Amino acid sequence: MLFTSYGFIAFLIAIFLLYYIIPKKYQWMLLLVGSYVFYAFSGIRFLLYIAVTTLTTWFSAVRITAIQKERNEYFDAHKGEMDRDGKKAYKAATKKKTRVWFLLCLLLNLGILAVIKYTDFVIANINSIFGTETAFMRFAVPLGISYYTFKSLGYLIDVNRGKYEAQKNPAKFALFVSFFPQVIQGPISRYDKLSETLFAQHSYDRIKVRQGLTRVLWGFCKKLVIADRLMPAVKALSGSPEEFQGAWVVMLILFYAIELYADFTGGIDIAIGIGQMLGVDMEENFRTPFFSKNINEYWTRWHITMGTWFKDYIFYPISVSGWMMKLSRSAREKMGKGVGKRIPVYLANIIVWFATGLWHGAAWNFIVWGMLNCVVTVASYEMEPLYKKFHGAARWSNTIGYDIFQMIRTFWLMGAIRILDVYRDVPVSFAQVGTIFTSGGWGEVFGEKFSRLGVSVPDLVIVCIGCVAMIIISILFRRSGEKVRPCEMLTARPVLLQTVLLVGLFLLVVIFGAYGVGYDANQFIYNQF
Repeated sequence: MLFTSYGFIAFLIAIFLLYYIIPKKYQWMLLLVGSYVFYAFSGIRFLLYIAVTTLTTWFSAVRITAIQKERNEYFDAHKGEMDRDGKKAYKAATKKKTRVWFLLCLLLNLGILAVIKYTDFVIANINSIFGTETAFMRFAVPLGISYYTFKSLGYLIDVNRGKYEAQKNPAKFALFVSFFPQVIQGPISRYDKLSETLFAQHSYDRIKVRQGLTRVLWGFCKKLVIADRLMPAVKALSGSPEEFQGAWVVMLILFYAIELYADFTGGIDIAIGIGQMLGVDMEENFRTPFFSKNINEYWTRWHITMGTWFKDYIFYPISVSGWMMKLSRSAREKMGKGVGKRIPVYLANIIVWFATGLWHGAAWNFIVWGMLNCVVTVASYEMEPLYKKFHGAARWSNTIGYDIFQMIRTFWLMGAIRILDVYRDVPVSFAQVGTIFTSGGWGEVFGEKFSRLGVSVPDLVIVCIGCVAMIIISILFRRSGEKVRPCEMLTARPVLLQTVLLVGLFLLVVIFGAYGVGYDANQFIYNQF
C-alpha cells in the first residue's frame, strides 16, 4: 500500500476519523492495529518477520532491565558491606548475563536482515570468483526491514547501556517498531523521543491537524509533481549509457538529484505530517542539505536519523573500544602521535561507510558509493588546516559569493558520487562520469534526442517552478534558525490564507501530479533500502 495510492488515502482517512472518535485511552491500540493492517498489505507472510524482531527485542530488553535492576537493588541492600573488588566482580557477573541476552538478540535480528538481503549477493560473488553455479535463494525482502530492524536494535542498545528501562508492555513496543508512517522509509526514531507522544492521549487540535495536512500535501506535491515527473527522463538517460554521454550525464546528475530529494523528502514530509495530524512528533530527517558547504556538513543534514544512528551505535563504540585504543597506543609508539590519533577515527569511518553502503543495497555500486564518501570525508578532514589557512589569507572566502560556490561544488560532488546509485554498475558509472570531460553533446541537449526522454518542455517548467518553491521554503527554514518546521512557517498565517494554501496545494497535486495515461505513481526510491 503506497503512500500515493487511493487505498492508502482511504486507510488514512479511516484511521484519522476513528482516532478522534474512540476513547483516548484506546488511541495507541488503534494505531497498533492500523500499523499491522498497513503492513499486512505488503504480504501477510512478512508479518512473521516483524513479529519475530519485535518479540525477541522486547523480551531481551525486559530481561536486561531486570538484571540491571537486580544488580542495583543488591548494591543498595549491601551498601557499605562490599569492598571495591567485590563490587567489580559482581558487576562483571551481571554484565556477562546482560551481554548474553544482548548478543543473542543482536545476532538473531542482524542475521535475519543479512540472510534476507545479502545471501544472493554473497552467492553471486562466490560464483563469480570460483566459477561455481550455486543457485540463488531469491528471498522476498519484507517491507522496511532495514528501518524497523535499526529502530529495534537502537532501542536494545540504549536499554543495554542503561539509558532507560525496557517497555514492559509488548503491544506498546510493537507499535513503536511498526508505526505505519515510519515503516516505509523512516525517520529512524529513538524510543525515548517517539514514545513521549506515541502512547499519549491526544485531543483534536485543529492547528496541528492543519499543519500536518499541509505537510502531507506538500509531500505529495514534491513526490507527484516534481519527482515522478522527472522519473521517465532519469530512467531513459541511465538506461542507455552508450547513447547518452557527456552533457547528458550532467543532465542526469542534475535530474536525479532533484528527483531523489523531492521523492525522499516528500515521503518524509508525508510521514511527519501524518504524525502531526495524530499528535505524534517525529524527528526531522532533512535540514536543507543542498545548502551545505562541504560533504561533512551535507551528511549532518541529509537522512539525519540514519546518520546519527550509525554515529551513535557504530562509529563511537568502535572508535573508543578497547582493541581500538590498544591499536592506537601501539601506532603512537611506532609511527608517531599523529598516526595513532588518526587510526581510531579513520578505521571507524571506513567501517561506518562500508556498513552505510551495504545498508543501501546488496551490490558493489552501493559499497563503492560508501567508500567514495569515506575517502572524501577523510580527505576533507586532512585538508582542514589548509582550508583554515586559505580562508584566513583570502578575504573573499568569507563572502556570500564564495559560500554559494561551496554549495554548488558540494552539490555536484555529491551528485557525481551518487551516479553509482543511478547506473547500478561501477565500471559504467566511472566511465560515464569520464565522458563529461571527453565527450561533448552540449549542442544536442535540447535537440531531437531530448524528445526521447519522456519529458516535455511544460514538464520542465513545472519542475522548475517546484524547485523554486522548494528553495524558497528552504531559505525561510534557514532564516528561522531551523527551529520552526517548514509547514509551521507556512501555516503561521491568518486562517483565510491557510485555507487558500491547503486548497492550492491540493489543486497542484490533482492538476499537475504525474499520473493518468502513461503514468504510474512510482514506489518511493528509499522503499527499496
